[in-house]
Formats: sequence, C-alpha cells, structure tokens
Amino acid sequence: MKGVQFLVAFVLLALASKFVSASDPSPLQDFCVAINDTKDGVFVNGKFCKDPKLATAEDFFLPGLNIPGNTSNQVGSMVTPANVQQIPGLNTLGISLVRIDYAPYGGLNPPHTHPRATEILVVVEGTLSVGFVTSNTDNRLFTKVLYPGDVFVFPEGMIHFQFNIGSTNAVAFAALSSQNPGVITIANAVFGSDLAINPDVLAKAFQLDQNIVKQLQSRFWWDNN
Repeated sequence: MKGVQFLVAFVLLALASKFVSASDPSPLQDFCVAINDTKDGVFVNGKFCKDPKLATAEDFFLPGLNIPGNTSNQVGSMVTPANVQQIPGLNTLGISLVRIDYAPYGGLNPPHTHPRATEILVVVEGTLSVGFVTSNTDNRLFTKVLYPGDVFVFPEGMIHFQFNIGSTNAVAFAALSSQNPGVITIANAVFGSDLAINPDVLAKAFQLDQNIVKQLQSRFWWDNN
C-alpha cells in the first residue's frame, strides 16, 4: 500500500514539475501577430521546413567567411552573417555565426544588443577593446582588451561593443545562440527610427538640446534610409 502511495505521489510531482517548467517557445523574429484566417498567414516562428528527403549538403553549407568584409564605412567595421538566411539547414537548430572585420585605428562594432541570443566571440587577428553593460539599475560595464585567441561572452540582451584599438586590421568570429539572433544598434534605433521619435522625448532622455537631437536624427535617418 505504501508503495502505491509513493508511486501516486511521484507521478503527481512529475506532472506538477512538467506544468511548472512549461513555457512558450522563444520567438525567432521581432513579433508574430496572431490571425484567425490562415489564408493570410505568411510567417511561422522560424521558417517552414523542407521535406527531409529533399535536403542536400548545400542546405548546410556556406562558403566565403575567409573573405574580409569591406570596412570602408562610417564606423569602420563589417559584420558578415552566417544565420538561417544564409544557411537554411540552421532552421530550428538554435545557433548561428558571424565574421566581424574592423578597420585599423578605431574600427567599431557600435553598441548594440541581440534580443534573442547570447554571443561568444573569439579574436583571430588584431587587438579589440570589448565590453557589455548590465541592466538597470546597476548599469555595470564589464570590459576587457582581447588579443588573438582570446574569448569573451556577451549575455543575451546586454548592450555590447567591440573597438579596434590597434594599428592593424582586426578580425573576430562570434557564435550566437539563435538561428536568427536579431540586432538592435542603439544609435540607429533611437535616432534613425522610422517613424522618428519625438525630439522632446530624446532631448529629455539624453539631456540634450533639442537642436542636437534633430541634427542626430537627420544624420541617422539618412544613414538608415
């Protein structure tokens, strides 16, 4: 009898644990608006799957990450992605990769976040100053100078950056814990949004003169569009 009671208690505990740990799947895009009529449905949380019998090696392959990215731009860096957009076989696997090239003397991957992924970065060439900032109210900066072979982790959602402090080109590779990690570059999102954020909001938030805010908005809106 005691054995039966123990078994019943164990089953109930297991069921309760299952219910407690249940959760919605992590989003793989910025949002997914529900609809009642499936004929208007375009997106799924991720991508539709090919019949496994039709899959080929090409679905899991991407050449070219040995080719340097063009850093001739305003921030002096270029990110070359290898996510589900470039490698269809990554769908549902929860991982992706980027190559990042940095120009000498200040090439910058500017402060940004990945809303859906933790990032682990390894430096292959050059010297990078990297860091991330924790959430409110601490806003602690964790920063380190990295050399070839050094690795640094940026937790999911944290604002982070990499800055080339050397006199030569720098190269890093980073793995991210999502097939579609997303990226929000802070300056571009705040000052270059479409539609523009009310300058009064940004002037108060950043404690800036409204004319400076408008100047920044005109510059970043032009860059983004």
